[in-house]
Amino acid sequence: MTDYSSNTVTPHGLRTEMGSRLARLRLARNVTQEAVARDAGISLRTVRRLEAGSPCGLDSFLRVALALGVGDAIVAALPASDIRPIERVAARGAERTRARPARGREEEAAWSWGEESRD
Repeated sequence: MTDYSSNTVTPHGLRTEMGSRLARLRLARNVTQEAVARDAGISLRTVRRLEAGSPCGLDSFLRVALALGVGDAIVAALPASDIRPIERVAARGAERTRARPARGREEEAAWSWGEESRD
């Protein structure tokens, strides 16, 4: 079994690890690649590429995950972004709908050497 490490946190490493895990899960359940492809509604070639860690679409990955019954685990892998009650109070009941840069960083970036006042 492959150990998940910081070396895996690259697009290629993640594809390889995810493909390997899907293949091991499929084999542990004694399911053929052909059956997964049929159940997922994708081609056998796509299942093989996915298990080999080759680039594949997100839709194909999700179809295979659902065919193997691990769709809930995929959703559970991402943290919930529910707003905490204290944040709701601070935001006066509104939830964030978009991100913006932090305030004050422009002032820090504008400073340079030699601009200090001499006393």
